[in-house]
Amino acid sequence: MNDDDIRDALETFITEARELVQDFEDGLLELESGPDGPEAVNGLFRAMHTLKGSAGLFGLGHLVSFAHVLESVLDELRGGRLQVTPELVSALLPCADHITVLVDGVAGGRTEPTAAEADVSARLLAALQPFQSGAPDGTAPPAAPAPDGPRTWLLSLWFGPDCLRNGMDPLSFLRYLATMGTVARVITVRDALPRADEADPESCYLGFEVEFLSTAAKADIESVFEFVRDDSTITILPAGSAVELIAALPENDRLGDLLRRSGMVTDLELAKALQIQQETIRPGESSGRPLGEILVEEHIVRQPVVEAALDRQRRTAESRQHDNQTIRVFASRLDKLIDLVGELVIAQAGVGTVDGLSEAQAHVLRLVEEVRHTALSLRMVPIGTTLRRFERVVRDVCLDLGKEVDLVITGGEAEMDKALVERIGDPLLHLVRNALDHGMEPRAERERLGKPVRGRLRLNAFHDAGSIVIEVADDGRGLDRDRILAKAVDRGLVGRSAVLTDHEVYALIFEPGFSTADTVSNLSGRGVGMDVVRGAITALRGNIDVQTTPGAGTTIQIRLPLTLAIIDGFLVGTGDAHFIIPLDRVTECVELPADADGRSFMHLREEVLPFVRLRQAFGLSGQPSRRQSVVVVEHSGQRAGIVVDHLLGQSQTVIKPLGKLFQDVRSVSGSTILGTGDVALILDIDALMAQHITGDRQRRAAAARHQNRSNFVSSMSGTDTSADREASAGTGR
Repeated sequence: MNDDDIRDALETFITEARELVQDFEDGLLELESGPDGPEAVNGLFRAMHTLKGSAGLFGLGHLVSFAHVLESVLDELRGGRLQVTPELVSALLPCADHITVLVDGVAGGRTEPTAAEADVSARLLAALQPFQSGAPDGTAPPAAPAPDGPRTWLLSLWFGPDCLRNGMDPLSFLRYLATMGTVARVITVRDALPRADEADPESCYLGFEVEFLSTAAKADIESVFEFVRDDSTITILPAGSAVELIAALPENDRLGDLLRRSGMVTDLELAKALQIQQETIRPGESSGRPLGEILVEEHIVRQPVVEAALDRQRRTAESRQHDNQTIRVFASRLDKLIDLVGELVIAQAGVGTVDGLSEAQAHVLRLVEEVRHTALSLRMVPIGTTLRRFERVVRDVCLDLGKEVDLVITGGEAEMDKALVERIGDPLLHLVRNALDHGMEPRAERERLGKPVRGRLRLNAFHDAGSIVIEVADDGRGLDRDRILAKAVDRGLVGRSAVLTDHEVYALIFEPGFSTADTVSNLSGRGVGMDVVRGAITALRGNIDVQTTPGAGTTIQIRLPLTLAIIDGFLVGTGDAHFIIPLDRVTECVELPADADGRSFMHLREEVLPFVRLRQAFGLSGQPSRRQSVVVVEHSGQRAGIVVDHLLGQSQTVIKPLGKLFQDVRSVSGSTILGTGDVALILDIDALMAQHITGDRQRRAAAARHQNRSNFVSSMSGTDTSADREASAGTGR
């Protein structure tokens, strides 16, 4: 292999290692919440075994040795000599975090651990030492009674293809086994052996199923294969564990081969059963009786063994079907494709401005639209993986706080842009930790209030009107409106006489430095976090909303676009400028009433609709058109209007980021290039409304308070009021 091949292989290892660690962590949490049988434990063992073997191929000895200890603990668990306990899971979870650190180090070019990483490895392995003996409390389990005679072991030996190249002779291991006991039977499996003209004389294609009688312990038998374990599949089981042996066999689609490889049937017995099956084929049918049924009736194998083989056969088929449905693609290639599709959409818009399109050109435009949707779908991934990562967060935080909370995840199949998935994790982390720390009551308080002692935190995701909505909902104490308002007054965020709606009060929790916590902890109290959440959501062109019921809980709802690359927009014009309004925010368009001059609101079907004039908001020169329109949009659960000169219709919008020179411009989230070559600004609806409509409402409220205050002062100081003037007129003064 050349350097490029090795580099590509190493990148693949790093990607797969991270996935294996995530699978390992998820499996541990599922195992703790409800033991899922031997298959769940086998999944954990396979993940760590695969990681160890892959690391060995690249000479990463520190990863191999660390994973080997975890593999040994999991082998104790798999063998029933160790039970799943919270203490065991608490000891294994930090190991998963540490493996991630080690893999990140490899990604950074380090093939050896740093001194700090080595110290952490030693500390974590020391914490696992009590479990290696199968005793969670640190005491060794009682020694098993010595067997009266030799014990029968079933060995499944699948040597790696490079075994011979590495100087290892598979037959030498069999000869060495003969010095430790009796090799009663050896079945040579030749399924992987190619034709003679295709075979590599230095590759090992053979596997062996061995029946071995010995008084040696399993650990002693395992030590025989110590030098080939990393690139081979070695399974050692007691003779009574045929079911486990079949589950550990390599993938195979045929029932007969699985049973033969496991040593449960011989070639002669299998041939006899197949002959019976052939004889039962009826005219017009392509198959006879099931092979497993025949083997059981002929007393060749027992029913549980056949069921285990059928289950293995079914899982093999499902695995291959899943593998055929997915393909790994470098993210950079997808980004390049999206960029090209964006340029294609812009070119399409230019073609669309030409009159008299031919049928062929119209067909090309439809194909471009299909290419756009297909290309965007390549970047769409389910959000469930991101949401499931919070199972670990909830577990750890609840242990620190002494609270009991169940995490419920729904809507994990909802898809969104991969770039959004990667950037939404930190905001969700803040919200989850805040819900657990502030929202959830301790057990004693919940009992006193008559609530279930275990709290409930729900993460939900769903699609809605071209957006994805993510909800973080708890059944805790809810937000205290009066306390939030009092804290805001103390910090000078609002005036003491301010009259705020519930929505405006709850929005104060997102102000920088705002916190209602009485004490500072490692989780909260410093006023850092919620403002970061709002900033991150706004940067993703999303918005966040709070709904709460005192004593019943709080739901924080995040609404995000499905993608950051191309959106459906509504093109409008004001003067010579063009603007794009995200189409999913538009509800309707109406004509601006003639009597709306000088006002910032209008009446729309018995509803007062505030609006903002784009000409004033952006300081555009020129006179407005004789007939103006109002684009009605949704904003934080409310409706508002945007006054424009022209409605130019729907437009496929390729989002271009603003340069650093314009990064502080408010009310604009990006730009796009129109088919004519002109640049249009993409409006940030939430920022636009917050800056103008909310600001106008606050200014009007402040003016009203000032007027009330002036009237009050005038009445108290005895100045010449209208009543005084009337009295003077009546007396002739």
